[in-house]
Parts: sequence; structure tokens; C-alpha cells
Amino acid sequence: MNKLIHIGFGNIVNTEKIVAIVSPDSAPVKRMVQHAKESGTAIDATQGRKTKSVLIMENSQLVLSALLPETIANRAQTENGENNEA
Repeated sequence: MNKLIHIGFGNIVNTEKIVAIVSPDSAPVKRMVQHAKESGTAIDATQGRKTKSVLIMENSQLVLSALLPETIANRAQTENGENNEA
């Protein structure tokens, strides 16, 4: 069964298709985002807010989110039944 997580503003992604969740601040990630926007493979889920994380999907699409990478990762771990509390 697909595991879905909320990435902000009513947008939901399949956790099984996420390859990486990265911060958009580095130059290589900025170039990836710009290239994806130009080629039409970027999905902007920020609702006009600042992009705080970039989700890289299996099909090479990028999903832009206004939530922090840590927040999305915590939600994904919670959905999967994992808990890192020690």
C-alpha cells in the first residue's frame, strides 16, 4: 500500500517514490531546480511561499515544498512506523 505524507498546503506525496529530501540553498540544488522548472519537471507545492525543501522523486521530478526537510523526514518516519526517540 502506498504511504502518503502531507508536504504542506494540502499537498501530499507518496513516500515510496521519494529518493531524497534536500535543502534548496546550495548552488547545485538551485541549478537542479532551475533546470527542472525550464524542462517542466518541477512541481511547485509552495503556494507562493519560500521553498525550504526539494523532494527528488524516482522519476527525476522535483517537488518544491515550503516545509523544512526535517519536518518532512519526521512525517515520513512517523508514517512508516519508525521512531527515532531514544
